[in-house]
Amino acid sequence: MVAQGKNMSKLIDYETDLYTWALHNAQLLRQGRFAELDVEHLAEELEDMGNNKQELTSRFIVLIGHLLKWEYQPDHRSSSWRGSINEQRIQINSLVRKKPGLKPYLTIALADAYFDAVELAGDDTGFSQSTFPPSCPYSQEQLLAKNFYPEN
Repeated sequence: MVAQGKNMSKLIDYETDLYTWALHNAQLLRQGRFAELDVEHLAEELEDMGNNKQELTSRFIVLIGHLLKWEYQPDHRSSSWRGSINEQRIQINSLVRKKPGLKPYLTIALADAYFDAVELAGDDTGFSQSTFPPSCPYSQEQLLAKNFYPEN
């Protein structure tokens, strides 16, 4: 769909140029030109932002849970665990690359995910949750680094 404003010098296509579309609609908001806003797509983007934040948290839960299992059960390491770890990293990095506005949320998502990741790792390993550190032992950089696998 093409967003058309009364005073626009050109058409801005939401589907092919999201960045320019977003800047234009932000400018319209700041100027109080509400009738010219692409309201349907704005609502869609706001909903999508909430979903993306939840997806980041969910992916951190799986990533951290698998890294904890990797570290605390070295005898059970498998290509499946490695594949899951890599998949989560790829998806997190891809999401942030496509939606750079999510980058500031990474720290929050990581913190929110840790408790659930410990629960996941505890359930999968049979270890008590108290076996694992009270806060995430991995930095954001380590979590997203392609070749980081904790050793015990």
